[in-house]
Amino acid sequence: MPAKTAIVPTERIMRSILLIRGEKVIFDSDIAALYGVETRALIQAVKRNLDRFPPDFMFQPSDREFAHLRSQFVTSSSWGGRRYAPYAFSEQGVAMLSSVLKNKRAVRVNIEIMWTFVRLRDILSTHKTLARKIEAMQAKYDGQFNKAHRALMEPPRRQKKPIGFHMEHGE
Repeated sequence: MPAKTAIVPTERIMRSILLIRGEKVIFDSDIAALYGVETRALIQAVKRNLDRFPPDFMFQPSDREFAHLRSQFVTSSSWGGRRYAPYAFSEQGVAMLSSVLKNKRAVRVNIEIMWTFVRLRDILSTHKTLARKIEAMQAKYDGQFNKAHRALMEPPRRQKKPIGFHMEHGE
């Protein structure tokens, strides 16, 4: 992230990003809070520009998905008392919001959200790369490890002492 001071801490943005239907999304109430606007004002702006928000940019979770999310985040006050499921915005939907909201803070926070999405992608990519490397190492060394493990787990063989008297040379 550039050296400019962030308006919103990256950790706050990361906590707002959820995984629904395999998509990383942010709910309307969280975006509104980050932008410093009312949720209803954000939704009004979106509804006036619905043609800019196809289903892969914005969707409403089903009742079942929303109930499941509520059960996971019982302490969240931002969803309390809602009569409808929130709108979930994908990364592309968040990017499109910058063309709908003209508020300077919203535009700046939008940039910070986009940086956070990129950062998350980098983190996930690093984890996938590490997982692949570990799997390759396991495939390579598992055979050797299993052989060594079996050898270590076998009880030690006791050398049998010869029966009888054994004389060495020179005695």
